[in-house]
Amino acid sequence: MSPTLPPLVLASASPARLALLRSAGFHPRVLVSGVDEDAIEAALGPGAVPADVALELARAKAQAVAALPETDGALVVGCDSLLEFEGRALGKPDSAQEAVARWYAMRGKSGRLLTGHWLVDRTTGNEIGSVATTVVHFGEPSDEEVLAYVASGEPLRVAGAFTIDGLGGAFVAGLEGDHSNVVGLSKPLLRKLMGELGVNYTAYWNGAAE
Repeated sequence: MSPTLPPLVLASASPARLALLRSAGFHPRVLVSGVDEDAIEAALGPGAVPADVALELARAKAQAVAALPETDGALVVGCDSLLEFEGRALGKPDSAQEAVARWYAMRGKSGRLLTGHWLVDRTTGNEIGSVATTVVHFGEPSDEEVLAYVASGEPLRVAGAFTIDGLGGAFVAGLEGDHSNVVGLSKPLLRKLMGELGVNYTAYWNGAAE
């Protein structure tokens, strides 16, 4: 196999990220990092910039998986998403009550969906990372609609308590920026970072790195 085309490893348990990569022509292997996200956020402190939090979590996930012997020769991709809303970094809600409260606060307003990306090339040892940002304009669902959405369980599984590619898409009025970033991984940013590592994004389309 060409040293410029290492097999792709996704350091994330997110089904949405896996589906997105597959739709983009990749055939990644999934290895979950198991990092303690709460501990990392606590170490960064309450005053941490949301984009820095997203990038640090992505870095920790990618590096943890890259330390595994089975990733030797692979390109490891770690991601972490959160919603920056009114100056706060919002990950997955801890409860249905919190998800409802968030939606009551978010409707009719806008937030920034941030996804940290970190790549570790186990062939060369090089690493690179960056954050993709998409502005999300929320619609104005009724109280009844919010309660029905939270009862579906979807908001409890995702950063910011919403999705764009699932049930929650009906409550998003518009986006400014990359749609795939809101799903959980920015395809344009991934291509850019891979290029900076000297890895050919389009070469994966022929299945050579499966």
